[in-house]
Amino acid sequence: MSDLPWKHIPPWNETGMQVCYNANLIFISCFTGHKPFVDDFMSVFLCKCLFCCLKGPDLIEKANGLHGFMNWKRNLLTDSGGFQMVSLVELSEVTEEGVKFRSPYDGKEILLSPEKSISIQNSLGSDIMMQLDDVVSSTVTGPRVEEAMHRSVRWLDRCIAANKNRDKQNLFAIIQGGLNAELRKACLDEMTKRDVPGFAIGGLSGGEEKDDFWQMVTLSTDHLPREKPRYLMGVGYAVDLVVCVALGCDMFDCVFPTRTARFGSALVPWGTLQVKHKQYAKDFQPIDPDCQCPTCKKHSRAYLHALFKSDTAAMHHITIHNIAYQLTLMRSVRESIVEGRFPEFIRTFMKRLFPSGDQYPSWAVDALASVNVTLD
Repeated sequence: MSDLPWKHIPPWNETGMQVCYNANLIFISCFTGHKPFVDDFMSVFLCKCLFCCLKGPDLIEKANGLHGFMNWKRNLLTDSGGFQMVSLVELSEVTEEGVKFRSPYDGKEILLSPEKSISIQNSLGSDIMMQLDDVVSSTVTGPRVEEAMHRSVRWLDRCIAANKNRDKQNLFAIIQGGLNAELRKACLDEMTKRDVPGFAIGGLSGGEEKDDFWQMVTLSTDHLPREKPRYLMGVGYAVDLVVCVALGCDMFDCVFPTRTARFGSALVPWGTLQVKHKQYAKDFQPIDPDCQCPTCKKHSRAYLHALFKSDTAAMHHITIHNIAYQLTLMRSVRESIVEGRFPEFIRTFMKRLFPSGDQYPSWAVDALASVNVTLD
């Protein structure tokens, strides 16, 4: 794997689907002057579909890539655009050539081929970029899953051949195969034959049963090289993060912290705090008294409750807190691993989230037991 310019593999990648709004708001509001969070926020995941559909990457290229355009002096990870096959399925058509879809902005037809995806990501200059894969929902079954798996392997080869910046940009393969163990194994066997710097586990976290989810994660990590990063895509719930680290995953991304903030849900070590509920109208504590984020240092629950009724700024403040929560959680996970106390960290984390103990999700108990971690 090419050295990341800011040294670390990022365990949490914040997802900026609408780059100009979400990402820049967070950068300006949260990170300026708050070094602990800057140090933890080692990577930002950006969906380049917005640039592709609008003016293309030319403007970004003139700024010497996204780092210069955004003045972001840490790592950047860009998506290939493949996820839009699921999220914009009514607009898309998948062929061997690539993905054809109509721009949701101007209605023009766009062909996103593996070569085009890599060309754009080369222009954006991200530190980690993803192959274009044939994405199907995890709940899809039948021949379409096999077709997508084999096509993803073929597209990986085309992405590798198209990459002009192999010494500077790390191209990750994306494992597909849905919930079919044989297809996922076949994809793992083929993709691990390719000399790529890292692997993503795709095709999960799309509404499948949790037992199916963790078993496919385990199957994937069991067959991936230990010396290369394993990136589990689309996972952001706190329990899922902690359990999947135990199962062997290194990196994660999800819109969950920002999406849930829009509904007034603040992430806390004991679950979620619904700021808009009337019980917080006269509560002058911060969201989490132990949190060091700008929101918790400056604003009370009562203030955010009042603000939520009439001003979108409340969502912004909660977004900042939620991202800080994710960063703090992943920092604690890393520290516990380095210090050799990760199993104990898991038990403490789960006990605080589920105080009675008998409420532990059965899937999490089974998943942790598979790697010899008990919650008793």
